[in-house]
Amino acid sequence: MTEKIYVIHENEEWTTHLFKRLDELGLPYEDWFINESLVDLNDAPPEGVFYSRMSASSHTRGHRFAPEMADSLLVWLEHHGRKVFNGSQALSLEVSKVKQYMALNASGIRTPKTIAANGKEQILAAAEKMGAASFITKHNRAGKGLGVRLFHSMEALNEYVNGAEFEPSIDGITLIQEYIQAPEPFITRCEFVGGKFVYAVQVDTSEGFELCPQMLAGSMICSAQWEKKSKKSRNSKWWKGLTIQLSLNTKLFLPRTTLT
Repeated sequence: MTEKIYVIHENEEWTTHLFKRLDELGLPYEDWFINESLVDLNDAPPEGVFYSRMSASSHTRGHRFAPEMADSLLVWLEHHGRKVFNGSQALSLEVSKVKQYMALNASGIRTPKTIAANGKEQILAAAEKMGAASFITKHNRAGKGLGVRLFHSMEALNEYVNGAEFEPSIDGITLIQEYIQAPEPFITRCEFVGGKFVYAVQVDTSEGFELCPQMLAGSMICSAQWEKKSKKSRNSKWWKGLTIQLSLNTKLFLPRTTLT
């Protein structure tokens, strides 16, 4: 008998395609929308598989305390030995860039010089201590690139921090980080499942830092062709799979194995 799947989330837009696919496969599932909920610690959770899709940007959708509620739920599930995907440890990383950087460093992956600060005076002090010609501020807990701003002087930062446009991080912690100029204005986001590469999305960064590409059905209506070797195509130097132009600033890269 197939175990029931419990989907823990706070954003219905992100589960539409998931639920559609589960219906197509005939798999039993239950929607656990976690914005306002309760967890009875005296009870045992149901048997099944629990899949968390909690996001650090939940507060931007009016779900300020959804991650805290989800954390309580996940700890409860783990205590009872339930099978949980994206459990409490994953959520802890999701809502803290500081923890993400420390985890990357622990694995030997370098990250930009960063100082965490709480309070406007400390933000300014951190930037002074950084001593970089250009630096960025970002929210420790955010998502979608929210709160990321580039500064080229202390005067500009002081004007922003003490001005009407200042946006404090939802957890009170602002990160001051050295700015590293990329050779080309784009990011490449790679997705892996079980250690296996599934796809990559390349997004143009020339117009700002809010870089959360949404692969909606409409954006998938585009022409696709196999990338061929050409001096005019920079991607062809390293990519031999399928390249799809999702939008004016977003490309999708699929390996050949995904299509077979």
